[in-house]
Amino acid sequence: MLSIATAELKMLLRNRLVAACAILIPLAFGAFLLIAKPGGESAGAASVIATLQVMIMIAMGVYVTATTTLAARRQTLMLKRLRSGTVSDTSILTGLVVPIILVSVIQIALVLSVLSFTTSAPENGLLLVLAVLLAEAMFVGFALATAGVTNSPEHAQVTTLPLFFLTLGAAYWTMYTGTEELPWVKRLLPGGGIAELISTSWVGGTANLLQLVVPSLVWVAIALYFARRMFRWEPRA
Repeated sequence: MLSIATAELKMLLRNRLVAACAILIPLAFGAFLLIAKPGGESAGAASVIATLQVMIMIAMGVYVTATTTLAARRQTLMLKRLRSGTVSDTSILTGLVVPIILVSVIQIALVLSVLSFTTSAPENGLLLVLAVLLAEAMFVGFALATAGVTNSPEHAQVTTLPLFFLTLGAAYWTMYTGTEELPWVKRLLPGGGIAELISTSWVGGTANLLQLVVPSLVWVAIALYFARRMFRWEPRA
């Protein structure tokens, strides 16, 4: 698995399209929100910025990138060759996605650290870590599922759009309208509960944690279920 992850990291950095999806574009969005600071520099405004930064950076850096990468590796028969060896399916997939997750975590840590120094720091760091891990797991699962219906790396720019906009739309709706109205509708949307978890970790409070964690875990389970059902090792016709 380690050798696969190392080789994948090198290929990720060499491929301009994938590197842009995984590194440059997510960082650009994160930096834009950091500089623009919509809503000012209060803790509440910082929580909105942090939430949108995390969701955008993981959606682009993990979901789109992993879908593109897996489609490319399948198209070039790399997945088939790896599977013909002694390495397990789980180790193969883990080796392919771990570098993408690692890059994403480093990006998020960098951007949120700058946000903490320039505005306010999160009140509950452990809750923030939990929210990030849930988002990473959900988007990795959906990337595996989406890769199963993606014919080529170029096609991934289309197949990832519906879920990309749905999750970011849920996060944006939750952040800018609050949870006073239709709270369960927002929390039951993919990304809605995670977005509120990130916001809560920044401003503090533990009253609704169970109501946020459970829907988020459900979406992780749904993503992994569809990953198992939809992922394909052989090239699609």
